[in-house]
Amino acid sequence: MTDHEAHLALHIEDLTVAYDGRPVLWDVDLDVPTGVMAAIVGPNGAGKSTLLKAMLGLVKPTAGHVYVLGRPYREQRAKVAYVPQRSGIDWDFPTTVLDVVVMGRYGQLGWLRRPGKAAYDRAREALEQVGMSDFQDRPIARLSGGQQQRTFLARALAQDADVMVLDEPMAGVDATSERAILEVLKHVRSQGRTVLVVHHDLQTVRTAFDWLMILNVRAIAQGPVDEVYNPTNLEAAYGPQVAFATHQGS
Repeated sequence: MTDHEAHLALHIEDLTVAYDGRPVLWDVDLDVPTGVMAAIVGPNGAGKSTLLKAMLGLVKPTAGHVYVLGRPYREQRAKVAYVPQRSGIDWDFPTTVLDVVVMGRYGQLGWLRRPGKAAYDRAREALEQVGMSDFQDRPIARLSGGQQQRTFLARALAQDADVMVLDEPMAGVDATSERAILEVLKHVRSQGRTVLVVHHDLQTVRTAFDWLMILNVRAIAQGPVDEVYNPTNLEAAYGPQVAFATHQGS
């Protein structure tokens, strides 16, 4: 690993994932600097969520290496917070909003220690950050989609991680929740931490993010948004119709 790679928030090299012998990610490299809001975009089936899961050890890659802040991910797990897609969460589980957010402190406490006042205070601070303080005692089954997403964002905030990874956090949420989520993520970036988001809305990429990866099984392009977001790269990932429409609407 070079000195440059050692100072990146995330360095992924040669990552390949195959299901039943079919590659869903092929030889992907990704470098994300510290202190940026980075988006991963690409068409359905491009491997965006798989990339996050392989990076976090939730899916076993066929090949490749993942480094967080210059060290293998397995040594840096506590420095990464993950917000999965809402569809992958059991929202009928009988627990409250506050208890879900307190779970974000378990990495600091260890699983055998019960959370104390400090953990609950930090969880309440995180709920206040996402505008969910009034819902702390509500069962998670009684939340709207946007409220559910903000609850899990608060859980990630409570971890105080250096790198925050989110899978489609704005998908299916109302406009109020989307604005709240983006403002929180921008605040995280302002603290020098790194945010990596699988994002679905091409129209908001340039206004919401400063670093971009375009993915379609292979890495099409990555770098500062102003350099990467262009018709050539979009056409390579999505095809000419999507690239043209996006460019015309920009």
